[in-house]
Amino acid sequence: MGLQRLWHRLASRLLDRWLAFRLVEPEPFQLDATLPTLYVIARPALTDEIAIDRLSRDLDLPDAGQWHQLGHASLPGCFALPRLRLSRGAIQGQHSAHLQHLLDALEADATLDAQLVPVSVFWSRAPGKDFGFWKMLAADDWAWSGRLRRLLSVIVNGRHLEAHFGEPIRLRPLIDDPEVTLTQRKVARVLRVHFRRIRARVLGPDISHHRTLMRGVVDSRPVREAIREAVEADRSTPARERRRAERYAREIASNMSYPVMRFLYELLKRLWNRLYEGVDVYGLDAVKAIAGERTLIYVPCHRSHIDYLLLSYVLYREGLMPPHIAAGRNLDMPVIGALLRRGGAFFLRRSFKDNRLYAAVFNEYLHRLIARGHPVEYFIEGGRSRTGRMLSPRPGMLAMTLRSFARDAIRDVAFVPVHVGYERVLESNSYLRELRGGQKKKESPLDLLRVLKHLREPHGRVTVSVGEPLSLTDFLNEAVPGWQNDPVSARPEWLHRAVPLLGKTLARRINDAASLNAVSLVAMTLLATPHHTIESDLLAHHIGLLVRLQRNLPGSRHCQLPAGEPADWIEHVASLGFVTRQSQALGELVTARPEQATLLTWYRNNVLHLFMHLGLVAFAFRNNAAFTLDDLDTLLSPAWPLLANELYFAPPADPRERLSATLSALTEEGLLQVTDNGWRRQPGHLESSEHLRLLGQPVQPTLERAYLLLASLLRYPSGELTQEALEEHSRQLAERLTLLSGLNAPEFFDKRLFSGMLETLEEQGWLRVENERLFYDDSVRQTQMRSRALFDPELRHRLVRLTRQ
Repeated sequence: MGLQRLWHRLASRLLDRWLAFRLVEPEPFQLDATLPTLYVIARPALTDEIAIDRLSRDLDLPDAGQWHQLGHASLPGCFALPRLRLSRGAIQGQHSAHLQHLLDALEADATLDAQLVPVSVFWSRAPGKDFGFWKMLAADDWAWSGRLRRLLSVIVNGRHLEAHFGEPIRLRPLIDDPEVTLTQRKVARVLRVHFRRIRARVLGPDISHHRTLMRGVVDSRPVREAIREAVEADRSTPARERRRAERYAREIASNMSYPVMRFLYELLKRLWNRLYEGVDVYGLDAVKAIAGERTLIYVPCHRSHIDYLLLSYVLYREGLMPPHIAAGRNLDMPVIGALLRRGGAFFLRRSFKDNRLYAAVFNEYLHRLIARGHPVEYFIEGGRSRTGRMLSPRPGMLAMTLRSFARDAIRDVAFVPVHVGYERVLESNSYLRELRGGQKKKESPLDLLRVLKHLREPHGRVTVSVGEPLSLTDFLNEAVPGWQNDPVSARPEWLHRAVPLLGKTLARRINDAASLNAVSLVAMTLLATPHHTIESDLLAHHIGLLVRLQRNLPGSRHCQLPAGEPADWIEHVASLGFVTRQSQALGELVTARPEQATLLTWYRNNVLHLFMHLGLVAFAFRNNAAFTLDDLDTLLSPAWPLLANELYFAPPADPRERLSATLSALTEEGLLQVTDNGWRRQPGHLESSEHLRLLGQPVQPTLERAYLLLASLLRYPSGELTQEALEEHSRQLAERLTLLSGLNAPEFFDKRLFSGMLETLEEQGWLRVENERLFYDDSVRQTQMRSRALFDPELRHRLVRLTRQ
């Protein structure tokens, strides 16, 4: 025992100055200092003990190098679990004595107590399979390694350590509990479950057998059947079609490499430090709580090519396994594609519905990733949002995920919605061109070089906000009860109902996680002014009002808010080049030039959904002096579903209750005043009246589109118009309105927005479709007549005149 302590002390002195921890989870970590604390590791490793000893001193925790005298037992402050060597039903091994002596000492003396703290130490991130010599140095598992390899790995990875503390286990209450029979085997089992879960969370499943996975995909029954069908359809040979399947597998599959992931982490850390003032992360604790128990599928919004790099970096930094990422084949470019593939990207063609063999290979590859528990990431929007709004979810990847889960539902799947909020995106110039009506440009390797020249420009901060995870089992049980009873098939009956609902649910959860930043707040306000110019003090007052309303409105999600004061936010937005500050004798003005205003619409649209409940009420008071609660509820009720489905937020479960809460919040801020019969807006000469107008302005485009759509429909008898004809006519009217208003806003007359409105009207029972014709009753006309009260007379006259052309 003395020789062991001497060797431990000598090795500790040699390594003490070399070791450095990249991540300690959780930190800060609190322990009961009055109890003897014994740290437990998963396997015997002197270097792990030395690392924990060093960490306990750095964090001012009970010393892991201290020995404890408990009764007649002398125990080290850190020891390993007993190895599983079964002989006649008993656990044996040289490390079994410490845990057994501890339990015996506590059983013998009822006054003694102790706490066990499980600690997982990771030397880099590789799980330690057959990676070759240099990759072997990055491996974590030393159970089979020799002293030379261990020494080399300490040198290579000693400054890149991670430590994950588990919840302390206090032993005395367990020993005294008459319903608990505490044995070494039972304690060891609990700790092993914990260590396995942490290991799965940090390292994920084994990724070393890439060729085995590829071979398994091609040899699977679905792919073999697709090969047989291809042979019959194309009059080919099985060998030729198998080679084609193998080529598809190589084209699709990622080849994740831990050394490359570590290299990318270091590279991206330097990139973010140069590019952004900081990367803020919120809500990841909910993911850590379920990682290792469920297969995680990350579904972030898609705003920039940086999204997937940023999310992988954040997950690696926070001690979670980075996901396998579905990427468009257009990104499989020379050099870049190979690097992305090594970082976890797997590539898919934009469309493959006519290629049965490719579809079978891709489906089988995705199924094996999910079934084995690999975290996966894909964008439900399909492509990047050029307008800043959440795009309509695409069904492809969601349907494949549901089919995979139905095929093997042993392990639950959890979708993790993620919202990425930028203060300035790298693609600003291309988005500006596309917002002005330019065509989307295909990506090429040269785009990377064009982006690099902007690295020295300021880009502010970026926020990664994680929303509420969605259990796929719970979702299916609620959405399509009895889904497990359907016979296993490629397309179960419930799939066509579940996929759209799942897409909408995830889109809303992504938007629920949105955060506010200085740019989005200024954009919300400045774009609500007629000429994109506003007094600096009024702007500061209004963005402060927006933040207070978000923070205090009952029933509203408390999204992340920018730090500092409104004046600081305006200065920050000006420094990013989005607005211009102009001195004037009566006070400073803040203005946006035409190109700045166009680009600001992208940032406003990122958070537009957060203010719709407030904006709709404010817009109603813009052209009406007073309302009772009943009248306002009747007027606004038809608008809630249209706004909610267009902007992907959850409509209020009780619209009347939410409406009452919104009115109270606006009254508290002085924008409305309470009367005997309801609420009244403030006199027009007060600043509060201007705040009410600015708050309601962002809702106007959606309401105008709805008015144009209904007015166009009502020009024709029920059953005469087709959906396609109405969509196109409404789009043309909306385009004409923007031209007459002197606006350059292609997103206003996007045909997809009118398609979404018609779907919502059909879901709500306002319309029905028979033989591709649209049928409606008189309630639609009555609703359209009531909605006129929302618009001022001049705008109403213009809309009516447009629809009569």
